[in-house]
Amino acid sequence: MEPLKGYTGGWLEGISDARHKPRFKLAVDLRVTSRTCGQLSGRTLDISEVGLAALLKIEVPLGECVKLEFTPPFGPVAVYAMVRQRNAFRYGFEFVEANSDLEIIRATCRSLEMEQFLKKATEAG
Repeated sequence: MEPLKGYTGGWLEGISDARHKPRFKLAVDLRVTSRTCGQLSGRTLDISEVGLAALLKIEVPLGECVKLEFTPPFGPVAVYAMVRQRNAFRYGFEFVEANSDLEIIRATCRSLEMEQFLKKATEAG
């Protein structure tokens, strides 16, 4: 898996602030492979095209690059991500590589966006 071109440890190239991408609730099992902590399990909370939030039981250092493996609705994903935020056991990860699994993540986000839109429309109507 290749790192993104131009990635220098800051925001992804072409994206000024990852929080501008909509987030969608997604609760699936997550496996994290860390150089410092080994293999960990967790649970995703939400996802966007540029990252995800998850709950982990063991502390992972901020700034560490980890491998994330999880299975959203459109199939299994394995991507590298940077640990960007931590608040107690909630972690924020930013995807740091370009690979075909990011297309699965994009498709998942589009599907979750449509589901949330239809749910709101049904509740309002």
